[in-house]
Amino acid sequence: MKLAARAGRITPSPTLAMAATAKAMAASGIDVADFSSGEPDFDTPEPVKAAAEAAIRAGFTKYTPSSGIDELRHAIIDKLQREQGLHYEKSQVLVSCGAKHSLYNLAEALLEAGDELIIPVPYWVSYADQTLLNDATPVFLQTREEDGYAIDAQEITRLVTPRTKAIIVNSPCNPTGATYNRATLEQLAELAVSRDLLLISDEIYEKVLYNGATHTSIASLGPEVAARTVVINGVSKAYAMTGWRIGYAAGPKDLLTAMANIQSQSTSNPCSISQKAAVVALREGDAFTKKMVSEFDRRRRVIVDRLNAMSGIRCPMPSGAFYAFPNVSGLLGRKSPTGTISTPTDLANYLLKEFQVAVVPGEPFGSNQHIRLSYATSLETIVRGMDRLDAAFKQLT
Repeated sequence: MKLAARAGRITPSPTLAMAATAKAMAASGIDVADFSSGEPDFDTPEPVKAAAEAAIRAGFTKYTPSSGIDELRHAIIDKLQREQGLHYEKSQVLVSCGAKHSLYNLAEALLEAGDELIIPVPYWVSYADQTLLNDATPVFLQTREEDGYAIDAQEITRLVTPRTKAIIVNSPCNPTGATYNRATLEQLAELAVSRDLLLISDEIYEKVLYNGATHTSIASLGPEVAARTVVINGVSKAYAMTGWRIGYAAGPKDLLTAMANIQSQSTSNPCSISQKAAVVALREGDAFTKKMVSEFDRRRRVIVDRLNAMSGIRCPMPSGAFYAFPNVSGLLGRKSPTGTISTPTDLANYLLKEFQVAVVPGEPFGSNQHIRLSYATSLETIVRGMDRLDAAFKQLT
């Protein structure tokens, strides 16, 4: 059977693949220190679960409107206005099966052969593959660890061509935990307006910030910017609802209508029960989020301090999200008992097989010098895992 060419352009999500491997090992009785999974280890808040139970008992188990129930779309509208000063009509909001689904709907509606999408590096693994699936070309904007992964306005301007359709803005960033300051957002906004480009603002980690930092949506920088921005968000990270699969997009009406039409012919509506739960999360979940982020902050300091104490490792302190992104270039070229560690993938395989520590290699994020560790896991797992990493690195010669 001859498959479509697009199927050969991509690979399975490496983050999900590593997480699945670690879970399979744990299920077989192996003690794995798992830093692969991009999901909070906290349980979903009780009021959210109660809303889902009430929906089930009320028989709210049928199809809903494809774009999401009005109650949830209005909760999203209220949230964006309350927190960011953004104003949307119901027709400008689409509820989907997770933020990843929202991004895919957007790629389907926006991109075609010959188009280019600018993606800052390092980047979340699915941005490039979703671009390729829709016949467009990802154009990578290199950023530097020593600059805090800041975007260089002059460099991104040089990458813009007549084929450029949009720019990805992901702050806080997966995998680096870096955030963009207001000046950077203003420069990106000015570029988008002057060159009539779309801004795709992935804000899924907006509430996972440290040291009193606050989030600014690039769409809030003025009506001209809002008219050229699609805000992508969801309830997965902020409310520990990864498995509930609720994401959303808000943006220009024509584009959101096209995305909604695509969704109507693919998945139809997101889970009815999850939608009812998401309403309560958006309206009542902030106290839970603050408590969770406070614990992430404690873990962040422990994991980064431990990593920086290890020979051959350099790890900046992330300002958002829940990932450490240590530079492991000092370990590459060294030898393990089973062979030479030439790449981050080699290192990740060595750590999993020999020391039962699951990390994600940097290559799928656009880096051949880093690995990613999620600290959305217990402090006990972090301490145990760091002890194993220290022992593993000391074995390299």
